[in-house]
Amino acid sequence: MHFFAYPQEMTESAWNPPTGPSSSTPSSSADAEIDVISLGRRVRHLRKGRNMTLDDLGAVVGTAPSQLSLIENGKREPRLGMLQKLSAALDVTIDQLLGSEPPTRRAALEIELERAQRGPLYESLGLPKVRISSRLPMEVLESLVGLQGELERRLDEQAATPEEARRANAALRSQMKERNNYFVEYEAEAQKVLDAVGHKGGPMSENVVASIATHLGFTLHHVSDLPHSTRSVTDLKNHRIYLTHSQRTDHNPRTVLLQALGHYVLGHSTPENYAEFLRQRVATNYFAAALLLPEKATVEFLQRAKAAKEIAVEDVRDAFSVSYETAAHRFTNLATEHLGIPTHFQKTHKSGIIYKAYENDGVTYPQDHTGAIEGQPSCRQWTSRAVFDVPDRFSAYSQYTDTPSGTFWCTARTERSASGEFSLSVGVPYAHVKWFRGRETTARAKSFCPDPACCKRPPASLAEDWAGFAWPSARAHSHLLAAMPPGAFPGVDETEVYSFLAAHSGR
Repeated sequence: MHFFAYPQEMTESAWNPPTGPSSSTPSSSADAEIDVISLGRRVRHLRKGRNMTLDDLGAVVGTAPSQLSLIENGKREPRLGMLQKLSAALDVTIDQLLGSEPPTRRAALEIELERAQRGPLYESLGLPKVRISSRLPMEVLESLVGLQGELERRLDEQAATPEEARRANAALRSQMKERNNYFVEYEAEAQKVLDAVGHKGGPMSENVVASIATHLGFTLHHVSDLPHSTRSVTDLKNHRIYLTHSQRTDHNPRTVLLQALGHYVLGHSTPENYAEFLRQRVATNYFAAALLLPEKATVEFLQRAKAAKEIAVEDVRDAFSVSYETAAHRFTNLATEHLGIPTHFQKTHKSGIIYKAYENDGVTYPQDHTGAIEGQPSCRQWTSRAVFDVPDRFSAYSQYTDTPSGTFWCTARTERSASGEFSLSVGVPYAHVKWFRGRETTARAKSFCPDPACCKRPPASLAEDWAGFAWPSARAHSHLLAAMPPGAFPGVDETEVYSFLAAHSGR
């Protein structure tokens, strides 16, 4: 799933990270804060354009040339009276004197370099400042500005460290918990789209998905050369969405398309940091699920199941023809808000590592010092681990687990993907198990985690026999050493995507 900005009219690349309000934008009012660097360069340009020296201009406005030099070098802010004198002497209005656009490319480069040298990054380098004058060669000026820009870009890339990503993920999960993983604004946007195409509930066909794309003004194009780093590519110039027609994918094509459309409907712009990237991903996942499993129809289905005490995630999966993981996620969206049932969800690799997790029912997940759960080992006694040892892989496995924070009932299934085998488990506190199919299970386990004696240390009998006599060759987990993929859309090859769009646009 990949993310693109959706302004009404694209005047520049959507890939470039947006910038916040800049101090370089002068005000047309002399009473507002003045950008002294831009003003100084403009005064110098206008003065030289009239073949005036500092002495000449000083004589006209009644001030010393040294004071004018400070103004031109952006080291002094002129008072309103001086601005009026300068505008009269240079035969321009005050608004023109405070114009937002540098008069020449050289002036723009000088302004950029001056700002950079006054910024905290340049100060931290401890380098001497370059004197900016008309004698500084243009190629040197361009090189210095280019080097500064590249240094800032690389530092921005390094900011997205694995620890920063874990902190962002932990913060986002906390927000989801506060809202019981229910986002009324995404539900509302999804309902508008559903109403527009007349879909009420039940399995969403690919024809309905295509109708949604058409309603939103996009045409669909299935190609064999989709960039390897993407699941879809959206062409905002021609309102096209490109998808792969290969069947070798772990991702449901309906979901991929709906997620791509979600960025448009939700008005996303280029993410400024990794936290924003994660928030957008969660939002589009939610939006796509809310289309595939409409709130009204899904809640009615779950309420009937609750009344019959037969809630089962696999029934939700089958009723709406989605994956078990999508059904489980959607259950967490609606269970607390509409059924009054707190719950938790976990996606765990066969190795025991947690890939995804959510809870608002008090279950205690393992976490690191940043609060991150993802990447931590799940307790060996939990349903999410026990399910891998169950002979019957075609039926849901249910288990009660006694933990220091209470007894929980969980149901789980395993699914295989290109990344390996995973378990998907949904659980609730003991008080709510009465609503679920599978509550009659006799499988029970006891977990003492986070106590290391629970499952982090080997049993004493095994340790006594083998401690000091085992030397395993560990499998290298290279991803643990790798930096976060750079860019606004981590892991996406910008050149590859642009080349792809150029080739398919017929240009």
